[in-house]
Amino acid sequence: MKIKVLIVDDSAVVRSIFSKELSQDPEIEIIGSAPDPYVARDMIVNLHPDVVTLDIEMPRMDGVTFLRKLMKHYPLPVIVVSSLTKKGSDLAMEALNEGAVDVMCKPGPSYSVGDMSLSLIDKIKTAARVNIRNMQIARNAMPHVPLKLSLTKTTNKVYAIGASTGGTQALEYILTSMPAYAPGIIIVQHMPEKFTKNFADRLNDLSKIDVKEAEDGDRVIPGRALIAPGNQHMVLRRSGANYYVEVKSGPLVKRQRPSVEVLFNSVAKYAGSNAVGIILTGMGSDGAEGLLKMKQAGAATIAQDEKSCVVFGMPKEAILLGAVDSVMDLKLIPEAILALA
Repeated sequence: MKIKVLIVDDSAVVRSIFSKELSQDPEIEIIGSAPDPYVARDMIVNLHPDVVTLDIEMPRMDGVTFLRKLMKHYPLPVIVVSSLTKKGSDLAMEALNEGAVDVMCKPGPSYSVGDMSLSLIDKIKTAARVNIRNMQIARNAMPHVPLKLSLTKTTNKVYAIGASTGGTQALEYILTSMPAYAPGIIIVQHMPEKFTKNFADRLNDLSKIDVKEAEDGDRVIPGRALIAPGNQHMVLRRSGANYYVEVKSGPLVKRQRPSVEVLFNSVAKYAGSNAVGIILTGMGSDGAEGLLKMKQAGAATIAQDEKSCVVFGMPKEAILLGAVDSVMDLKLIPEAILALA
């Protein structure tokens, strides 16, 4: 059966572009488009879409308010679509907290219609498989695991984490569980540019460690987590005993930029057995081969288990490749990180 998609956007041009581009995929059916949440509400009740794409800057009712009401009364997978503005990225981060499955950029100078189409099609197919009930439970009732105070030593190990759909919640749980003495962490979360800055800032406010969107040349040090900027690859480099990151452009890898694969490959090369690789919830296979290279280079590797994943795609592919040492529930990963340190 085709995935039934409803497009909600106040721009007739955007609705037309999305309808035309998405309809080219044989697995997707555009069942309608709505100019505002009030029209969308009636269409959702009557047409029962599998996935909704939602603009968040609209007249009459903003997308975040509509999403909040939708998740309460008629929960279903929603992909937030926003322009590349500070206001848009702020609202998009708020939408993720309210239950949106993913965020997406509208076409613009740095994000063409072609790239947008490929990415949005992938996100729709992923969203259609998401268990919304599990996602709501994970968001509202994430357990907190007390950390052992005996794990006080730090090292210069590098912890590399890759995540996609559902990863914002998983990363929030992991990073907010880290003590100030936690090892250096580098992260790729599939997310458009500008949104990663807001995501990092929010986690920095919630965490004991410093969390920031990575900049070229940032050092990987204990007590800091670096998140790859949206639309940029991030790689690990080494100078003597010091690790730092390089942020650069480049082609899509595994249909992603930033790509977990790119990060993990660089960690395998420059950190070897002095690293730990962690692959979290997400659709597709990005990072699986890179995690295998890390394991072959002597790194310890961890995958989130199916039960605690929003989408058991990326971890499953890594497990099938034999790239994973340990498969564990999300709530156990923070303590595992400290134990390995």
